[in-house]
Amino acid sequence: MNAPTVLVTGATGTVGSALVPALRVRGLGVRAMTRHAGRDIDGAETVVADLKDPVSLAAALDGVDAVFLNSPSAEDAAAVQIRFADLAREAGVQRLVLLSQYAATADSPVRFLRWHAEVESHVRRIGLDHTVLRPNLYLQGLFGMAATIAQGWFGAPIGDATVSAIDTRDIAESAAAVLAGTGHDGRTYTLTGPRAVSHHEIARALSDVTGRDITFRDVPADRFAAMLSGILPPWQVNGLVEDYAHYARGEASEVHSSVADLTGRPARDLTDFARDHAAVFAAAPAEKTPTGEAAR
Repeated sequence: MNAPTVLVTGATGTVGSALVPALRVRGLGVRAMTRHAGRDIDGAETVVADLKDPVSLAAALDGVDAVFLNSPSAEDAAAVQIRFADLAREAGVQRLVLLSQYAATADSPVRFLRWHAEVESHVRRIGLDHTVLRPNLYLQGLFGMAATIAQGWFGAPIGDATVSAIDTRDIAESAAAVLAGTGHDGRTYTLTGPRAVSHHEIARALSDVTGRDITFRDVPADRFAAMLSGILPPWQVNGLVEDYAHYARGEASEVHSSVADLTGRPARDLTDFARDHAAVFAAAPAEKTPTGEAAR
């Protein structure tokens, strides 16, 4: 009997690129979806498709048993994911694992959280077997701040608030456990790191592994927005400001045990992330933005 095949959307992204090998380790077949031809992915069948192109999606969905749904940050991300979920159901896909966001609610002041809640609601409504993963702020979002970190600082409008930020490798491994296991239908898992940390603590952890003095600066929201202007579109800048206001209010500090419950081992700590990626922050990289995936 052939192993079930999982279609991984966003297979070359931060989470998807870690999910592909995690699925292979668990004995699942993987169809890795990418928008660009010529990007072969080790251990996976690569398919070229775009979440905005239903024809290419029909081919990508043909014959798969389950899907992992994650989309690039876009103003129409909710509509795109809703359309994909409908196509997956029509194609006879048996399971869908949806990557959402910590604290997604329909009445949130944060647009990203409202959008994710809209997709969650639709997936529940269409009756497709599904599991929702709600990760908190990505520690890998710091990669986008590497240029200023290499100069000895980074900034955001968050003050001393703490966030139970998560390593994206733990998101991928949690998703793999859900896709390879049973008993997860209709469940929602909030994914966090093992503790809530402040950005000052992040700065200290990066200082320790690089041997350099790295500081965190609490910057006003308007200055933060100005730093991003011209790098990101206005809707994304405004969304990030809303995200950080959410963090600053202390609304993302709860710690959940889902990573350990699903994977059988503790979530990676900030110190693990810093140690494993010290080289990223040791010298100024080329062409990095100040935020990267900070929308999470």
